[in-house]
Amino acid sequence: METNGNTKKTIAKDQLKEMGYWDSIMDYISTFDTDFYNIYKDFLCTPYTNHIFDAKTIELIHIAINASPTNLCQSKLEMHMKNAINHGSKKEEIFEVLKLVSVLGMHTCAVGIPILVDEYNAYSNDSMPVKLNESQKEQKDQFIKKMGYWNRFRDILLVNDEPFFESYLKVLTNPWEKDIISAKLKEFIYIAIDSSTTHLFENGIRIHIRNALKYGASFEEIMEILKIVSTQGSSTFHISLPILEEALSEI
Repeated sequence: METNGNTKKTIAKDQLKEMGYWDSIMDYISTFDTDFYNIYKDFLCTPYTNHIFDAKTIELIHIAINASPTNLCQSKLEMHMKNAINHGSKKEEIFEVLKLVSVLGMHTCAVGIPILVDEYNAYSNDSMPVKLNESQKEQKDQFIKKMGYWNRFRDILLVNDEPFFESYLKVLTNPWEKDIISAKLKEFIYIAIDSSTTHLFENGIRIHIRNALKYGASFEEIMEILKIVSTQGSSTFHISLPILEEALSEI
């Protein structure tokens, strides 16, 4: 069911009031299929109307999801950056979110190194020794002190390439050197990117939920993050509808 001009203005005004933004994709959906728009808008706007987080926090979480290496939805990233700024986010806060998100690439090592060790040991019929020297033990202690967790793959990485581990540690802990965003929000960002539909990194989700609880997060707050991340499926429309429109225009 398509909408007329007056109805569309009302729809846009209502969404702006509830969610603080209106974009070309929602405009397209509301014009093409009003019934579905009403259903989908209610799904998207729940975190904005629950008032568990303020709008700025919601937008920073959306930035993390859409800037994640496993997602990178440019149109939604642009939209949520503008929204975050409109809700009072500073450039430094947004950049801090991006620094937190960028380290997600290390999950290649988190998943790959244990597999490598298992397969190497099976192939060589031997067990790879992992013994840290004093310098490496110091780096391990520093990591645990700053981040509050440790996984065995890091022992192997540290023994294999100490300079690489040191550079990784500096990148990982840099956002924790300053209080530009709170420790609890940092953990919320980690939960969001680890639980994203395109990643679902269970070890990371568990570790960062545990850390968030230690920083005072409530069950309801963490549930809200998972609900926000669940709206990642809207990227389907943001990527596909402009392509559909372009294809139709060429017929």
